Amino acid sequence: MTVKRMMTATAAGLVLVSLAACGGDDGGDSNGGDGGGDTTGAATGQEGDFVTDLTFGTGGAAGTYFPLGSEYANILEDNVDGITVNAIETGASVENLGQIFQEQMQLGLTQNDTAIAAINGEGDFEGAQVDNVGWMGKLYPEAAHIITLESAGIESVEDLEGKRVAVGPPGSGTRAVSDAILAAHGIEEGDYEAFEEEFGDAQGLLQDGNLDASIFVIGTPSGSLNELAATNDVHLVSLEQSVADEIAADSNFETYTLSSDTYDFLEEDVTTLSVFAALVGSTTQVSPEVGYEITKAIYENADQITLPQGDLITVEEALVGQGDVPLHPGAEQYFQEQGLLNE
Repeated sequence: MTVKRMMTATAAGLVLVSLAACGGDDGGDSNGGDGGGDTTGAATGQEGDFVTDLTFGTGGAAGTYFPLGSEYANILEDNVDGITVNAIETGASVENLGQIFQEQMQLGLTQNDTAIAAINGEGDFEGAQVDNVGWMGKLYPEAAHIITLESAGIESVEDLEGKRVAVGPPGSGTRAVSDAILAAHGIEEGDYEAFEEEFGDAQGLLQDGNLDASIFVIGTPSGSLNELAATNDVHLVSLEQSVADEIAADSNFETYTLSSDTYDFLEEDVTTLSVFAALVGSTTQVSPEVGYEITKAIYENADQITLPQGDLITVEEALVGQGDVPLHPGAEQYFQEQGLLNE
């Protein structure tokens, strides 16, 4: 019989607030480099605790996580015997990690920096250290996009002062990146009008002239951004390389370059920050055997993914960005067989 995991009253309150308000992240070595295969610290389940009807937390419908998770749910059901996988729309990283902790989900997509914070009991997880989440692999990079329209006349981050800016929902990975970028340019809360919208809603507000700019961490290339550019003159604001390097040095973010061929509307490279989208799984509800088969299916069937991000999913980079997140025991076995772990 599975015993539902409990948190201290303070920790539970913090996570529940995060779950209610999270979303929008859709979501180098991320302060930990390539993982070393460490599963130390991860809680593990007993035989009777493991389940085969799996709920897979993704993200919002307008981002990458939901369609990617939906495709992978079908792939997993086709390639892993004895399981069902239900991909559901969620607020993404923070919610997925919190729900896995509470054993309401078994699989989830997350930004790697948010997963690291959860394991260490930091940020939105302060006082609620998550100990039953296991790394099942990095999927693809997610880049911060500072999106505006040419008509707004915004050429630099400094130009966002006094403007209407979507910074991502509270508790989201996008919000953390937005705050870091703005703070590095001396722009604090109150210096601009913050909109805490989901990615899709922010796109609509921008198009309708009700926003001046939108900062979001999204997989590249973003189909939704291409759709916006089809009817609007879209401009992406670039960071100064020195500022990007400074932010990366003090965080779990990486400096990243959006090459000019990423989007048709780009005329030159854009310097920004990135994190990595990753798959995590419950170590108390997903058995090592099922975890092994899931990890194997994720990488060996990446060519079936129809989204552009599928081309970026390779087992060779599965441990990039793992940081302090312990490996799921099943994933550890698969990565060991692939020669990714030190003997």
